[in-house]
Amino acid sequence: MGVNLTPIIVKHDFRLKDLCGRSFAVDANNYLYQFLALIRLRNGSLLTDSRGNVTSHLAGLVFRTTRLLCDYGINLVFVFDGEPPRLKMREIERRRQLRDKATREWLQALKSGDYPTAFSKAVITSRLTSTMVEDAKHVLDLLGIPYVEAPSEAEAQAAYMAMKGDVWAASSKDYDSLLFGAPRLVRYLTITGREYLPSKGTFRKLNPELISLKELLEKLGITREQLIDIAILIGTDLNEGIKGIGPKKALNLIRRYQCLENLPEEIRQRLPSNVDEIRSIYLNPKVTSNYKLQYSGLKEKELYNFLCKQRNFSVQRVKTVVERMKKFYSLQKQAELENWL
Repeated sequence: MGVNLTPIIVKHDFRLKDLCGRSFAVDANNYLYQFLALIRLRNGSLLTDSRGNVTSHLAGLVFRTTRLLCDYGINLVFVFDGEPPRLKMREIERRRQLRDKATREWLQALKSGDYPTAFSKAVITSRLTSTMVEDAKHVLDLLGIPYVEAPSEAEAQAAYMAMKGDVWAASSKDYDSLLFGAPRLVRYLTITGREYLPSKGTFRKLNPELISLKELLEKLGITREQLIDIAILIGTDLNEGIKGIGPKKALNLIRRYQCLENLPEEIRQRLPSNVDEIRSIYLNPKVTSNYKLQYSGLKEKELYNFLCKQRNFSVQRVKTVVERMKKFYSLQKQAELENWL
């Protein structure tokens, strides 16, 4: 879910082609969940192979990622979640309950033959299992695309990599990377340019968004520490927000009182008791510097074997991906040679 900063966010819309040559640390779990939500059959069922293994996320990862690399010149490194912070367990359980409820409603809609409702419920049922994550990592290995296993939150690791300058920006649908200190966040790094809204049963048009943390803080007249305090008031994955306080009201309160400790007593009493622990997770997250960002080369034979023989992908479609990646690596070698000369 992340924190809802939309009403106070400062953003810039742009086109994918404007990002040519840029590199991004992508929140892999967030990315795969988007594929699981949208790449489904008409009745809401996920794509699977003949043995029942889910392949919707692999279809998105293989076909859309290679287009970003080859057609738009966008470099990607995927960052996978590690062990979540203890404080996130409440949010994880809340999401599980929502998925369970949506699953019951999806099955009921299927039973009654109401496919539009079934699809709208199905997109909320997505579960990213350890097997699905391992399949995704295996595909990235075969394509030669780098990935990092974060010790904890992927968005924290992506922010760390962006702060070090190893990538140009973090990429995630959620705003949490800003709380973790990412100097730039790109949302909706997508080719389809649309997002499904389950509550309305319709799609909305999306453009990639760029958010500069420095610009955001300057425009709002606050510090990053104060942005974290605003998030705590609104509610994060680590704590429930205070009822009746949205982004704009939280911003006004922090501008006026500077920090949570200075807020009026009636508000302070409703704050979580572990405010400093929450702040520390955002300001001093668990991250690693043990990663490599180089593309390792295409394993063509192994890719055909895994996707076509084991996961029942079309040979022709995988051939398209192989040709893209061959072109990508050819251009890389050409650029390296030109730099050497």
